[in-house]
Amino acid sequence: MQLFAALPESQRDNILKNFSDEELYYLQSDWQLLARPAQLIPPGDWFTWLLRSGRGFGKTRTGSEAVIKWAQAGYSPIALVGQTKADARDTMIEIGDSSIIKVAPSWFMPVYEPSKRRLTFPNGSVCLIYSGDEPDQLRGPQHMKAWVDELAKFKYPVETWDNLEFGLRKGDNPQVICTTTPRPIKIIRDIIADSRTVETRGNTLDNAANLNPLFLERMQLKYQGTRLGRQELNGELLADNPDALWKRSDIDNNRVKEIPQLVYVVVGVDPAATSKAGSDDTGIIAAGKDGNGQYYVLGDYTLHDTPQKWGEAAITSYNKHKANLIIGETNNGGEMVENTIKQINSQIPFRAVHASRGKATRAEPVSALYEQGKVKHFGTFPELEDQLCEWVPGAEKSPDRLDALVWAISFLMNVGAQQYVYETNFIGAFSSGGMRI
Repeated sequence: MQLFAALPESQRDNILKNFSDEELYYLQSDWQLLARPAQLIPPGDWFTWLLRSGRGFGKTRTGSEAVIKWAQAGYSPIALVGQTKADARDTMIEIGDSSIIKVAPSWFMPVYEPSKRRLTFPNGSVCLIYSGDEPDQLRGPQHMKAWVDELAKFKYPVETWDNLEFGLRKGDNPQVICTTTPRPIKIIRDIIADSRTVETRGNTLDNAANLNPLFLERMQLKYQGTRLGRQELNGELLADNPDALWKRSDIDNNRVKEIPQLVYVVVGVDPAATSKAGSDDTGIIAAGKDGNGQYYVLGDYTLHDTPQKWGEAAITSYNKHKANLIIGETNNGGEMVENTIKQINSQIPFRAVHASRGKATRAEPVSALYEQGKVKHFGTFPELEDQLCEWVPGAEKSPDRLDALVWAISFLMNVGAQQYVYETNFIGAFSSGGMRI
């Protein structure tokens, strides 16, 4: 098939004229014919095939087709691991154009049983479905093969990968395909350094023939030549930005799996001016402080939506983490944050913060805490961590997640270690008067 695909179009047309309609139907589903060479399972004695590329390269289609080929060969069970349950279902299994059910040939269409987290092919091969936000699901089950999609975005990438590896012990050739847009987190660097990893790199433009021309034009115009474009379009694994205030090693070295008793918790909100398509997100970060002067990033609830929706998200995170109060910036949103929160629930304690100093001046003390190992991340927050390690003081764009984090940690720096107890969920800790940071 690869030889046929390499022939000039005129020669291919002459050959295809001799095929029946049935044969042509089968050929249209032949991935060996349709795929680019970089999308075909590589030969050799490898354990991990790492396919890291830009968006739109065709990673998901590659993963789906590899799973179908493995299932046809009788490998079972096969683990399917997505970022969340919804991502596994929508992207890998049934909704997306490149999902398994959308690209499987009609004569080998699997049956999807969501309640059992299972996909069963006509020959009996089974795929079991997992998510990166529940790594313990992978404790115990064993598999012959696995497909992990967007590992770099998982909340618990290391724990998920480790548990998956422990279970890849069935059959004579266990293997895993990892398709991801790269982020320079430790687990990705470790996989690349593994001697049994085969790596395929790809660019968004490699799949230009199958992408919307307007999408390509906009992506190139807006991002080509930028650090974000190098990562998201070219699939490059970037080193730390030398001009940024944060370093990934300071974040990676201080991740935690458990949270101690906290003496104070806040939810920081950095509001977007509008909810229009081109505007910023509303940054929502929950953070806490323990009695030893250590800080913990508990959750990232940032979203792009109306004030009503982000107000509800902020209150949900407040309740989830039993926070003491919500704090919000007034420079950009005026009294909008407080008004939005109070309209939804007037009992939520709120404290307004006002930027009396420049962004870099506010951010530097917080980045210094990271460098000292005093800020811990409870899990992984990919988008937040990208902003921290990419933002350069003086940059025009305002990073929403970073801003919300800086507001939250800055406020906590002024809270006495033994002043409040987290579990009390203290109502009315402050009036709605302003505070300058």
